[in-house]
Amino acid sequence: QAQLHESGGGLVQAGGSLSLSCAASQLTFEHYAMGWFRQTPGKAREFVAAITWSGEGTMYADSVKGRFNVSRDNAKNTVSLQMSNLGPEDTAVYYCAVRLGTDDYYYAGNYEYDHWGQGMQVTVSA
Repeated sequence: QAQLHESGGGLVQAGGSLSLSCAASQLTFEHYAMGWFRQTPGKAREFVAAITWSGEGTMYADSVKGRFNVSRDNAKNTVSLQMSNLGPEDTAVYYCAVRLGTDDYYYAGNYEYDHWGQGMQVTVSA
């Protein structure tokens, strides 16, 4: 059974940077794409970034492109999200997600993922 543990959330001032990490267990011998989503109260979960199994393909939401960077380390079964030039609009609960499969594509839809992390609060002060 896959388990995803997120870390790195917190409070940061506008213009600052923050890095999130997601560690997957029980997936050592599996192939899977990974993604990041975020959600604010009363709103739908929003796509942020995604990365293929190989790490050679990435995709970003227009709202974060140029400011966020997603990467992964398959030897450690982790994916990271480096965020810079943060603004209050980035305040949300951030979730990592796993999609099982043998392809090397990235995915941007909530419905396309199989497992989810617990979520981390990221608050950007203004």
